[in-house]
Amino acid sequence: MTTHVSGIEELRTLVGTHLGYSDYHLVTQEVVNLFADATGDHQWIHVDPERAKTGPFGRTIAHGYFTLSMIPVLLSGVVRVDGVAMGINYGTNKVRFPSPVPVGSEIRAGATLASVETIEGGAQVTMDVTVEVRDAAKPSCVAQVVYRYYL
Repeated sequence: MTTHVSGIEELRTLVGTHLGYSDYHLVTQEVVNLFADATGDHQWIHVDPERAKTGPFGRTIAHGYFTLSMIPVLLSGVVRVDGVAMGINYGTNKVRFPSPVPVGSEIRAGATLASVETIEGGAQVTMDVTVEVRDAAKPSCVAQVVYRYYL
């Protein structure tokens, strides 16, 4: 369920709050292949299902940066900030990939609002995000992401 926030001032009241989880999203071989084409990273553990069967993960896995790139999509199902002119992805402070995302698995994101800082024209918002594979023991991506919302 999406957390709806009415503007930056309400967002400030949620610092330290876990905002919720996104729905699960299926990671297919087709989308991993498209990511490989877009980035030029065609390592066999990502794009060669036959060879990957004998590799360390037993099947193909998504790129770590694919998982990171899914955070904005997944977060759109976690939190929505109304009352702003626009929001932009400003970057990341920390990123780790503790475990793989096997192709054919489902991922979701959970987020905690870490901080809201005033900037010229709006606010800089930092969230601690964890991307999980359904039923996995460890998260696949742990990142602190930074967004800017402008009035």
